[in-house]
Amino acid sequence: MTSTVHRQPQGDEPQSATPEPAATGRSWQGVRALLVRMHFYAGVFVAPFLFVAALTGLLYTLAPQLDQLVYGDKLTVERVGETRRPLAEQITAARSAHPEGALASVTTPSGPEDTTRVVLSVPELGDKQRTVFVDPYTAEVQGELTTWWGSTPLTTWLDDLHRNLHLGETGRLYSEIAASWLWVVVAGGLVLWLGRSRGLRARSVRGVLLPDRTARGVRRTRGRHAATGVWLAIALFFLSATGLTWSQYAGERFGQLLDAAKGRAPELDTLLPGATPPAEDEHAGHGGHGGAADGAGEADADPAGFDAALRVARQAGLGGTVDIAPPADASSAWVVAQGDDVWPVHYDQVAVDVEKGEATARARWADYPLLAKLSKLGVQGHMGVLFGVVNQIVLAAVAVGLMLMILWGYRMWWQRRPTRSDRSAPFGKAPARGAWRRLPLPVLIVGVPAVVALGWALPLLGVTLLGFVVVDIAVGLVHRRRTT
Repeated sequence: MTSTVHRQPQGDEPQSATPEPAATGRSWQGVRALLVRMHFYAGVFVAPFLFVAALTGLLYTLAPQLDQLVYGDKLTVERVGETRRPLAEQITAARSAHPEGALASVTTPSGPEDTTRVVLSVPELGDKQRTVFVDPYTAEVQGELTTWWGSTPLTTWLDDLHRNLHLGETGRLYSEIAASWLWVVVAGGLVLWLGRSRGLRARSVRGVLLPDRTARGVRRTRGRHAATGVWLAIALFFLSATGLTWSQYAGERFGQLLDAAKGRAPELDTLLPGATPPAEDEHAGHGGHGGAADGAGEADADPAGFDAALRVARQAGLGGTVDIAPPADASSAWVVAQGDDVWPVHYDQVAVDVEKGEATARARWADYPLLAKLSKLGVQGHMGVLFGVVNQIVLAAVAVGLMLMILWGYRMWWQRRPTRSDRSAPFGKAPARGAWRRLPLPVLIVGVPAVVALGWALPLLGVTLLGFVVVDIAVGLVHRRRTT
């Protein structure tokens, strides 16, 4: 005769979906029950998006090293010299080897072993550019690449993989869903883990930060899953927030917030003193690599002007690597912008009148509004360039940790499956529905408008959450009819 053991839920394990428990009145336990159910469904259905985002993000963190491995002969010089050649000489060498397109900008080396980048605007490349790499010590051309905003083809490929899985604008929905739900899943998990009341260990610091080694089965898996989440929580909140700032729909809402709070970065005034402003459609201004030349039919700026603009910028205090763009038209100044991403960052810009040899305007990083600074630094940290290799290591560790958390979450789902011969199932059942009926009235009064506002700020979160609710209601109605 075989005995059957009915396993009781342990700690914060979700309850079985059937049979549904009767309502026990409104209490704060209803909040916990709702969090358990939402955390479960988000973990099951949103976790694949998070896993893909973590995996592709992990690959992207390796981009600088992969670039050196693949394009090292173009990005770095064979031998570091003592004196760099004038930019005019390097530009002339680049244009002799690549006369196509028009000269858009020049980026000075960021380190003694790096090459100078001469960026050309070639119409047939669309929004991409052709970058020619020149040895600053010998003015010899070391090669060229098709770049996108300064990124190599490999980095661009990895960036597209992480952002949209190479599916264009439609593919961006996956990454925005992941970023929209990441903070929700993490916050819900923290509340459940910190709010459990099973024994003294659960309420101790060690019990929160470390899994219980004596636990077995689903309790051991849950401990690893939750403790890892506690350690990574701040980093995951950061990645979620920064990822949303340049997402498709939530990013638009964030832009509206910046406009309302006057948190945009100050624009550099490139109009020369006394000059007449051009019509709005004559040029779009300096955009990093746009420069003056958008077509092959326009004449290049005088290469000597780049040396003159650089000299004025250095006198104005702009150190490190800089991007120099020629004027867009006769009424505009040259633009020299710092590009030091490693902390402490340097993002000052100056407009230069080359003929007079003076700076006509300046946009200082110190003058950026707080929101603009946080947005800029957040993006750089998300991309792994803010603190150099340390930033890459931290992001890689977070990505691996997130993937492990997801795998442990699915393992818990499998471990909680019914194993009796008369009630076997491949996975555990969802937590019982109807938890919202037990929510305290203050929670409903405050929570419903808050969820609506959140759905407006994060549209994909709102749409997917509404989808979960509709499907859950439909499944509940079908189940109730079958039971009846």
